[in-house]
Amino acid sequence: MSARTLMVFGTCSDAGKSTLVAGLCRVWARQGLKVAPFKAQNMARNAYVCADGGEIGVAQAVQAFAAGVEPAIEHNPVLLKPEPDMRSQLVLLGRSQGSFRFRELWHKRPEILQAVEQSLSSLRARHDLVVLEGAGSPAEINLQAHDIPNLAAVRCADARAILVADIDRGGVFASLLGTLALLPADVRARMCGLVINKFRGDVSLLQDGVMYLEQQSGLPVLGIVPHMGELGLPDEDSLAQTRYRGRRRAGLQELEIAVVDTPCLANFEDVLPLAREPGVLVRLTSSARELLEADLVILPGSKATAHDLAFVRETEVARALTLRAARGGAILGICGGAQILGERIDDPDGVELGGGTRSVPALGLLPHFTRFEQPKRTVQCRGELHAFGGTAAVEGFLLHHGRLCDVQGSSALRLDDGTPEGHAQGHVVASMLHRLFDRAEPRALLLGYLRAQRGLPPAAASAPDSVDPYERLADHVQRHIDCDRLRALVSG
Repeated sequence: MSARTLMVFGTCSDAGKSTLVAGLCRVWARQGLKVAPFKAQNMARNAYVCADGGEIGVAQAVQAFAAGVEPAIEHNPVLLKPEPDMRSQLVLLGRSQGSFRFRELWHKRPEILQAVEQSLSSLRARHDLVVLEGAGSPAEINLQAHDIPNLAAVRCADARAILVADIDRGGVFASLLGTLALLPADVRARMCGLVINKFRGDVSLLQDGVMYLEQQSGLPVLGIVPHMGELGLPDEDSLAQTRYRGRRRAGLQELEIAVVDTPCLANFEDVLPLAREPGVLVRLTSSARELLEADLVILPGSKATAHDLAFVRETEVARALTLRAARGGAILGICGGAQILGERIDDPDGVELGGGTRSVPALGLLPHFTRFEQPKRTVQCRGELHAFGGTAAVEGFLLHHGRLCDVQGSSALRLDDGTPEGHAQGHVVASMLHRLFDRAEPRALLLGYLRAQRGLPPAAASAPDSVDPYERLADHVQRHIDCDRLRALVSG
């Protein structure tokens, strides 16, 4: 078997490539095809831990689930996780290779390309169709000589390609035609169609523009996809976080959860299941007033814990959290946030602190300390949460260098293998487990606790969503894109 390949390019970041790839994967998977997603190189702080412990971008995990396959490192062989000082952690075939500056990564290009080629070859040997996602725009002429996720990937895969544009940004016609004009000739020859995404309004008003696009480009417009609301799927990275900054309470919202807006925030999708619950407002903020007034404050995960700790200590956040804890306000730290809540952070091997610094004081809101260690721990886990006045089954993954040590008092969780995890003292809870609230039981436990703290009656049980979000996405894509024609163009 040697799979056909389709590349989904975008005219810009956040054009909707990730979601469209997920939708196409589900459309063709339910037609009986063996489909796999692929992104040669992703840049995001949000990661997913596969069953074998390897890290990939969250978007590729979502796409794999959409395709009906288990997420694997081959779906995203190269993950760059941005760090302070213009550096990125390189995750190659699921494993961290250390931190590098952009120019240093040039020297690793042969190794990176080998991983890309091997992963793509492995996927093509086991599937009928591989749907590739590009990164940003393929028309960044200053980067084309070193580009991997767009130009190198489409050539390696010998793929046909479509170009997706976000009409919500404006200038959609110029974006599409301009991008096509700036592509290398061999890549331009691979293009087989255009898609206009995130449309709002009367589609008939676009017809003249569609005719012009097709005349000027020589390519068919395969679909005009209306803007789709909240799907209930994990978001990829910081682009999604902007929706949660500056949010204001609406009349139907009874509970407010404030997530500390740190510079190196990672795995923001940990809190998104709470944001989707009725009557709950989740907002990103570093305002002391908002941190004090919220029903719960979450200190989220971090790609650079020491850097975010410095931010917390140098701003009004530290004072607000200390005052909140003294008043009995609920605080939850997840991964890096759990480390910040402790007494100190030790880094004897210079994993993160570097520069001869081996220990820094933390907030001291919980009696534990953190020790950074090699190698990074990456593992899927299940267990039981013991916090917020009750218990609930949880599942997720651990993804960290920092280990909580000398926990004095109760652990927050008990993993299925009997290992205690995290730290809980009354209203202050710390856990290293990502995706803590993916299941309904821990969400109900936490929100019930917060409602009781506010003197609110218990919430009515939420009716389960009768439609799988992947199915809803696929229906939307299939309704507005000529998927059969696209499949024929890829196969032809």
